[in-house]
Amino acid sequence: MTTTSVLTDRERAAVQAYLRLLHTVRAAFDTDGSPSGSGRPPAVPPSVLAEAEQALAEAGLRGNEEEFFRLLHSWGPRG
Repeated sequence: MTTTSVLTDRERAAVQAYLRLLHTVRAAFDTDGSPSGSGRPPAVPPSVLAEAEQALAEAGLRGNEEEFFRLLHSWGPRG
């Protein structure tokens, strides 16, 4: 039996911010096949990181990765 959780607005915002951060990092790595073409890590805009941090804090999930990833999994694609 699969359980479905209903996310609060703040939890949903945290998941969405995390997904934006994930997509930004993936795009940075995909640009030329290497982190930055110069051996340096990819540049991730500070605003994307700040948004994710703020959303996690507002949802009460900062420092609670286990709960956050449970929520992320429950909100993910169904198949």
